Formats: sequence, structure tokens, C-alpha cells
Amino acid sequence: MLLPHGTVVALVDGKTFELYRNAGDEAQPDLAAMDSPKLDSHNHSAGSHHSSSGNHAGHQVDEDAHAIAAVNWLNSQVLVHKIEKLVVFAPPRTLGEMRRHYHKQTERAVLKEFHKDLIGKQPGEIIAAMREKD
Repeated sequence: MLLPHGTVVALVDGKTFELYRNAGDEAQPDLAAMDSPKLDSHNHSAGSHHSSSGNHAGHQVDEDAHAIAAVNWLNSQVLVHKIEKLVVFAPPRTLGEMRRHYHKQTERAVLKEFHKDLIGKQPGEIIAAMREKD
């Protein structure tokens, strides 16, 4: 996959949010780490999950809330044109939750989504994952 200059790559899982920007060109991407924003996931409960002593969905509620908070931040950046092009990496369930909350303009900004958890990986590994056939 060619990665246009300036494209933001977002890595999201249930607890972590990492961001990179392509400082290189399409053919020779160079991912530069960006500061990860502080997310407020306390106001984003997923209404479909309920936690009780017999139900261990509490952690899932927290993971979904984190994914929603990450999407809300991405939406805000797309809407003020700080992000024009976006690539998203997230585990399948997290990615599904994120898609439910994309703004229409964010949907248009997404170049590609990958059903992979690459949190903590080095930029070279992220670029290699983008080049793999999925």
C-alpha cells in the first residue's frame, strides 16, 4: 500500500492509542511518532454491555469506551482538517466498535483499516504490516 505524505496511522486497542504521521513520501514512508492525546473514556459507556457479578463484561465496557474516545478524538481532528488521510490498526472487535462512531468525514478520510493489534510495534513493523496482503 502506498502511504501518502502526511497520512496519520492510528493504532488502537482496548487500553492504548498510538499515533504516527508519514513524514516520508508514498513510496518510502517514514513513520514519525506523534504525541498521543489524553482521552476521556469515562463519558462513553457502551449501552449494550452490563456488568454484574455473573457477567464479566465490565472490562469490555471499558475497552469499548476507550475505542469510542479514540474515535471521537480522530473525528475532531478530521473535522478541523488536522487529519486529511488516516490508516487504522485495531483488533477486530475494537475496529467494529470504532466504525459505529466514525463521523462521515472520518469515513472518507480512512484509506485503509487493518484488523491487527500492533500496539507497541516499531514503525518498520507497522509499515511491513501495511504491505502484507490481508
